[in-house]
Amino acid sequence: MNSIAPRFSLFSMLIVAVAIPAAATVTVSSPVNNSQVESPFALAAVASTCSSQTVGAMGYSLDSSTDTIIVDGTKVEAAVASAIGNHTLHIKAWGEEGSTCVEDVAITVIVGIPMYPLSATVNNNLQTLSNWKAADDTATGGGGASGIMSLVNTPSRSGNTRKFLTSYSKYSGERYNVSFGDDTTSTNFIYDGWLYLPSPSTSIANIEMDMNQVMKNGETVIFGVQCDGWAGTWDYTANTGTASKPNDEWLHSKVACNPRAWSTNTWHHVQISYSRDDSGNVTYKSVTLDGIESSINATVPSAFALGWSPTLLTNFQVDSYVAGSATSIVYLDDLTIYRW
Repeated sequence: MNSIAPRFSLFSMLIVAVAIPAAATVTVSSPVNNSQVESPFALAAVASTCSSQTVGAMGYSLDSSTDTIIVDGTKVEAAVASAIGNHTLHIKAWGEEGSTCVEDVAITVIVGIPMYPLSATVNNNLQTLSNWKAADDTATGGGGASGIMSLVNTPSRSGNTRKFLTSYSKYSGERYNVSFGDDTTSTNFIYDGWLYLPSPSTSIANIEMDMNQVMKNGETVIFGVQCDGWAGTWDYTANTGTASKPNDEWLHSKVACNPRAWSTNTWHHVQISYSRDDSGNVTYKSVTLDGIESSINATVPSAFALGWSPTLLTNFQVDSYVAGSATSIVYLDDLTIYRW
């Protein structure tokens, strides 16, 4: 592979420079159009003819870059590095008599999730489950909250986004939750989801993303994490009491977070890694927001004797930042939990 012009005739190169792209006859096997990829991603494409001409060279470029990587022959295979975000990959073929064919592929380059073993269990598209429930979190504020949920396709990454429309007063909050199975033995987890906040987002105080697991001994471990707009930090939960006489508290990490500071009308990628021991002590390892990983590295007791049957459950909560009545909308997509 090289970044110079294809090594066929000078006449052909001159024509290529001014040719108008013809109907594409380029076949791209990787990446798939409108797919998510991690950098570097694999590019694989072939083209034997272009506008009835035998192909002499192929190449590719990204977005509006004038740097085209060119290879001789009728196929191109490469590992392409790219920044995170939405891009258009242009895969090109040149006929030996000067024709040009181009195939464009839209991709979204994402940050890969933290490492997990191939044996891990993966629960994905949790936002699409039909058993979501909503309840006013009476521990927040002095007012009340209510929530309406629906599946929408705009805005969306997967085509099935869960929309949370929350109405609240006096700093209250609405808790949404869904059970997605039971597993008393897994001790390592990764929470991975995409959030979209339409403008304005000024009424949102906190966004909470939890997971609950009942262990073999019947106690429930709460893996609680929130982006705290009051303190401006990522917070995590701890039981500062005992399992039978619990005292659930939010503790502030040293990692900054404020949902009202998030860009609106765009997708944000949240990835949270944590684990537990057999006594229900939770180690909050890290949180990654839009590709920037921050270590928390805090271990706290978080087991509660709630009398629950074995279950895995995830909570998604939105709290109010205003004293009066307000509403907010948050979208959640591609919600996946990895466990092992």
